[in-house]
Amino acid sequence: MRNAAGLLLVFLAGFAVMVLEIIGARYLAKDFGSSFYVWVSQIGVILAALALGYTFGGLMADRLQRLAWLAPVLVPAGIFTFFIPLFEPPLVNAIIQRHPADVAIPPLWQKLDPALGSALVFFLPCAVLATLSPYLTRMATRQLTRVGRTSGLIYATSAVGSIAGVFVSGYVLIEQMAISNIFRATGLLTALLGALCWFIDRQFAGGGGPNRPA
Repeated sequence: MRNAAGLLLVFLAGFAVMVLEIIGARYLAKDFGSSFYVWVSQIGVILAALALGYTFGGLMADRLQRLAWLAPVLVPAGIFTFFIPLFEPPLVNAIIQRHPADVAIPPLWQKLDPALGSALVFFLPCAVLATLSPYLTRMATRQLTRVGRTSGLIYATSAVGSIAGVFVSGYVLIEQMAISNIFRATGLLTALLGALCWFIDRQFAGGGGPNRPA
């Protein structure tokens, strides 16, 4: 039951990351245009966020060894995501307006504007969501001989969640909801994941990782 709950967490985290990536690129297009550089920036920033999140999540798992410790990072990340529609417009406008009108700006600097906007808005929540996979790998592995199988299952589940996030974002959410409401719903989902981490930890305390008695 504990492992099933963990797989649900990583599935939903993978789903939320892809919603932020796909919908985020669409959202940035209103300021930077639907150019190739917007998608390059969004994909690159999300991959960097995942790399940092995986690293940080692994460090947290080895040091803290309690799933409840993810709640204090997931809940603020959810609040941050919920308010993206409120703080993104003035933030991106400041990025655009920082170039003086009477000064020639190298094209490369202008092309990097979407990357800066994407990093400031989407890097933090995606990095936090990425902490779940390595953390849950550590929590779910009771025997060292099963580390490969367990980690493979967890990352595969996260990838399936990401695939679902891509298609649901592109074919359902963008057609049925305002983009601002998609961010709010994703923020609530991220905060809910934090609450679930705390709840699952309370329910299964003492039955976790390889350093705990079976």
